[in-house]
Amino acid sequence: MVFLLANVPVLERLVPIEWFREVPEVTRLHPVVAAKKDELVALSENVGIHVVITDDFRSTEEQNALYRKGRSDEGAIVTQVEGGQSYHNYGLAIDFALGAPGGKVLWDLEYDGNRNGKSDWLEVVTIAKQLGFSWGGDWVNFRDYPHLQMDFGYSIGELQRGWRPPDQIAAVKTQSPDFR
Repeated sequence: MVFLLANVPVLERLVPIEWFREVPEVTRLHPVVAAKKDELVALSENVGIHVVITDDFRSTEEQNALYRKGRSDEGAIVTQVEGGQSYHNYGLAIDFALGAPGGKVLWDLEYDGNRNGKSDWLEVVTIAKQLGFSWGGDWVNFRDYPHLQMDFGYSIGELQRGWRPPDQIAAVKTQSPDFR
């Protein structure tokens, strides 16, 4: 009995939240993710790297349109998941690229625009991880190098069942980055 009581939050997430209350539709980036996104851009600028956020919240319809690319629609495959299966659909993910002189946008993992002998891309990833993001480049089955997310311990299944992280998360641990 103690085991069950200690795990009620985990057990509750196995059922749809709408059994208990109405679930508002997600229509924007989660406030914590939005703040950390802005911090990522600012901290990267401090070390001479211009980060371009290429995507953040994405509706189910937008996700499905991306999923069709390279399949039923022309173009290269952009994503491996349909609508409702991406952390973007719940406002918990962003995608980024590097801004280069002349307004160019680069998805180049080797580019060293700040000329410090390190990959700008990996410098941004390091900053992002220190801010609490996880990186799609660490995934084993499908590496998604532009992808950063904060799942707050929620699985896609839990999010599909309507469970959401609270707007203010005290548990997001960040390391105080000093990138001067």
